[in-house]
Amino acid sequence: MFLGLHRPNRSPSQRYRIEQFLPALEKNKRTYEYEYLLSEAMDKKFYAPGAFFSKGIIVLKSVLKLLAISFIRARKFEYVFVQREAFMLGTAFFEKAIAKRSKLIFDFDDSIWLANVSEANKKLAFLKNPNKIKQIIQAAHVNIVGNHFLQEYARQFSEAVELIPTCIDTNEYSRSSPLRPKIDNTVCIGWSGSQTTIEHFKLAIPLLEAIKKKYGNRIYFKVIGDASYQHKELEINGVEWTKETEIKELEEIDIGIMPLPNDEWSKGKCGLKGLVYMSMEIPSVLADVGVNKEIIFDQKNGLLCTTDESWVKKLSLLIENNELRQKLGEAGRKTVVKGYSIHANKNHFLSLINGKA
Repeated sequence: MFLGLHRPNRSPSQRYRIEQFLPALEKNKRTYEYEYLLSEAMDKKFYAPGAFFSKGIIVLKSVLKLLAISFIRARKFEYVFVQREAFMLGTAFFEKAIAKRSKLIFDFDDSIWLANVSEANKKLAFLKNPNKIKQIIQAAHVNIVGNHFLQEYARQFSEAVELIPTCIDTNEYSRSSPLRPKIDNTVCIGWSGSQTTIEHFKLAIPLLEAIKKKYGNRIYFKVIGDASYQHKELEINGVEWTKETEIKELEEIDIGIMPLPNDEWSKGKCGLKGLVYMSMEIPSVLADVGVNKEIIFDQKNGLLCTTDESWVKKLSLLIENNELRQKLGEAGRKTVVKGYSIHANKNHFLSLINGKA
């Protein structure tokens, strides 16, 4: 059984850490069920501001569902694979109960032991307990993490820790045509994320304003994933993310950016944005933080930045040099195919499900 908080195709973490491996699991003749707590209607209420009574009802329904899974249904499965946390509140009760009745596989791809609450639910932050993560790690049969920083944390509490990077389906994420200069010679600098990570994009606003001042109408900007985001001076109107339109939207981007703060939460990030750009042969400019340092070899398959000045300098380099954009784009895709693709990592994933690791 796979157990997550969100429905399929809703959560990037679940899509990239579970859902895209399921076809390989089926080919391996392994049967499974996929359970989640929040329906589409519940999701909208849970992440909306206020509405605390409705959120209380959602939590109650989640408790009842998890009780059934933890004490009855878990016995029917050899493994129960929990992605991040099985419950949105601060208790490891359900994961521990599952671990007594089945082999618990616990997967996480962020520094989720740190306090991090959505803007809409900050008043409920007191109900969270990040310390429960170490309890889940201790209870798990095996833990799967997305980078070395997370691996070091998990190994404080368990020796059963396996590293599988966040992977890209490079058959799905590929260009329909080569990256070439546009007819009008404009360059699109793009960012892909979500409403919860748009704050990271905002870190880039000062340097993007400097780029706009320097190049004027030769450049423009694109934000994918937060349709409510707007920036009048930079002429940005956010575009909604959908699975059906994602590839088409990404293909417009000539340079992909991934700004991040240099903090403990960012060190737990698994470089997904950069990997998506790179798989699409989009030359990528990433903050010199955490796993990005392992993915990017500066000037070889992408660019790393620390200060606003370095961001402006390296973005300018790409804007002015189409050959370099193509070179870094091609090298970036090769990096993903070799080390961060489903093809490169599926056997490791399957070995854990088959109990061979």
